[in-house]
Amino acid sequence: KIWEKIMTDILGYRALFGVLGPSTNTTVQPEFDEMRPPGVTNHYSRIWTPDAHAVSNETFMNATMVIADNVMDAIDSVMTCSPDHLVMGNSAITFYDGITGADKFQSEVESRSKLGVSIGSHATAAALNAYGDIKKIAFISPYFPTANEQVRRYFEESGFQVTGDYCFRCPRWTEIAKVPEQKIRRALGELNKTGVDALVQVGTNLPMARLAAAIEEELEKPVIAINTATYWHALRVNNIDDKVDGFGSLLKEY
Repeated sequence: KIWEKIMTDILGYRALFGVLGPSTNTTVQPEFDEMRPPGVTNHYSRIWTPDAHAVSNETFMNATMVIADNVMDAIDSVMTCSPDHLVMGNSAITFYDGITGADKFQSEVESRSKLGVSIGSHATAAALNAYGDIKKIAFISPYFPTANEQVRRYFEESGFQVTGDYCFRCPRWTEIAKVPEQKIRRALGELNKTGVDALVQVGTNLPMARLAAAIEEELEKPVIAINTATYWHALRVNNIDDKVDGFGSLLKEY
């Protein structure tokens, strides 16, 4: 009993984060690890996900629902390391059916794990609200149009005016991590012309954490990468207020 009372995890003495991400995702794990402050450790649990071919709105949505169906098994797996908080490393399914759908998904994860969870949709809305003066936004994604409609619905229900969006229509999950930087810059540049207060990127396998920070400096307005927003949320709800450089104003100032 004395041992249990005084001992904490040697490396994760501030928090152990259980990270839930698709097995095809090669971006969340390295980006979260780069953002990790001392005393916080990330423990990745892969959601079994076939590298599906997405060639239409219907096949894209069907493939994302396979991910949703396998989330609970990934939760059960990561819970064996006794994490303090869960962090969702997949974003599409957290936007479906607007705020009601996001709340339902969060409730299901928390009910299964008995832990709090940071999910992409709510975390990004919280990040935008942290700035205090963001009303108009536009976003990019690796999705197909039908999924972008769900993201737009969520943000509009959250009180933001969405002036535009762009989807890369990536044909496989693993292709998302291969979208060239110039294509991302071009898409954000066009959306910036719509008079936005901030730009947002969703789709956790799109490598954007450091790129968003660079574009933010160039455009002189917030550019929120969903992995940054989700990890920021996980830190802050666990009273970890470290300011982390290199990932934009959100982690550095808020």
